[in-house]
Amino acid sequence: MLRELKIPVTGKPFKNNATYCVGTGRMGLALQKEYIDHLKVVQQSINFKYIRGHGLFSDDVGIYREETVDGESRTFYNFTYLDRIIDSYLENNIKPFLELGFMPEKLKTGEQTIFYWKGNVTPPSSYEKWAELIEATLTHLIERYGREEVITWPIEVWNEPNIAFWAGTMEEYFKLYEYSAKAVKKVDPRIKVGGPAICGVETEKWLRSFFEHCINNNLPLDFITRHCYTVGQPTRKGQFMYHEIYHPTYMIEELKETREIMADYPQIANMPLHITEFNSSYVPVCPVHDTTFHAAYIARILSEAGEYADSYSYWTFSDVFEEFDVPRSVFHGGFGMVAFNSIKKPVFYTFEFFANAGKELLYRDENLIVTKDDGRYVIIGWNWHDESENNSEPQSYVLSLPSMGQQAILIKKQVGGDNANPLQTWSNLGKPRSLNKEQTKILLSSAEPLQTDAKLLEENGCYKVELTIPCNHLCMLEITPVKDMTDEYDGFVAEEFFGLK
Repeated sequence: MLRELKIPVTGKPFKNNATYCVGTGRMGLALQKEYIDHLKVVQQSINFKYIRGHGLFSDDVGIYREETVDGESRTFYNFTYLDRIIDSYLENNIKPFLELGFMPEKLKTGEQTIFYWKGNVTPPSSYEKWAELIEATLTHLIERYGREEVITWPIEVWNEPNIAFWAGTMEEYFKLYEYSAKAVKKVDPRIKVGGPAICGVETEKWLRSFFEHCINNNLPLDFITRHCYTVGQPTRKGQFMYHEIYHPTYMIEELKETREIMADYPQIANMPLHITEFNSSYVPVCPVHDTTFHAAYIARILSEAGEYADSYSYWTFSDVFEEFDVPRSVFHGGFGMVAFNSIKKPVFYTFEFFANAGKELLYRDENLIVTKDDGRYVIIGWNWHDESENNSEPQSYVLSLPSMGQQAILIKKQVGGDNANPLQTWSNLGKPRSLNKEQTKILLSSAEPLQTDAKLLEENGCYKVELTIPCNHLCMLEITPVKDMTDEYDGFVAEEFFGLK
């Protein structure tokens, strides 16, 4: 289908929160070199503001300790690893969005754990000691990094207490939240705290119960958090899992539903809503994460999610991740935007393109946004579909954009097919589990998008741009006015390069 569009001169603010926050695995992974290598890659091109992950209080970070001295037991807080982790974040221009969890070994009330790395998810044996742990950690961070810095770090209480990440009841989570939020505010009332960090199970019940508990008990609450995944139940095939994948607007509808529930409570209605995890699949062995389909699919979500959510944190930036075990190969269906050996996946460019979008939204539909700012246009287009479906045709446009000068350059970057598709190249290499130097070099090159450029000339006050987006492709077009200096180069005749007359 061909759409001919006349783009208006002015639009409305583009609510683009794609770079506000990004997810990581457990925080202790930041002690690994390759994790930091990936963080550098992401920050150089996308520059997220915050990073959020699990395991702040898990024993691999090693903060909470109990030791016996002269026959008496005492609590000891060890911040050695935490300092290294936070230093690494700040050195890469990213702040922590702190998640309070999971339970230290010495405070646990049971053996229930999650993941390969066994994060304990039981309630604390002492809520008072839990609160003291929070106070001690935040006080240390303030002493090390400065109060005015630390008060800008949001704090979320726990992770997905409505499923297996919490071994207690809803009421016990509310108790954990109360002790946690009060401990945060005791350190500094300006630090923002929120929850309930639920996933999409009994959403309305949990949100309403949480809101009413906080309101009725006058508890600190500065923002609301939840998670969004857009797939059905997984089916295992060998070492991988597959799902029915819902339309990307499934997440948009979840955000609308959350906002509608919030609107029923005047104290809650206008609070920030942070989606502290989102993706299509919620398992780190789903091949869709590595595909060009996924880059286009996630683009549709990013194009509209900012209308309803103040942030939406993609889970995750890196395949250095160990929920199901140490990953088996360079491509394994991991959550990350960046695969092992710093190979950028197609979805990396989804976020890079949105990081470069203009601040003013001129046009939006199911496959395209047109934005502008600072004397330039940025157009992002996508076309996601199962190629076996009947609706997998290319999306074609003829755009008329108000000119910004007599001449402009159009730079186009394309992801899809043979371009920025390292999964395809890895398959062509025979799917090696580990890479040698030559294979790594090949894959790094194959991960780059195709870049082309063209000259645009003003015609009747407009630039005319023709664009076709094939199935499972993503593209970005940046249009910038230029001053043509050709007349200043006497004797510069292209034909004479080849001795032609």
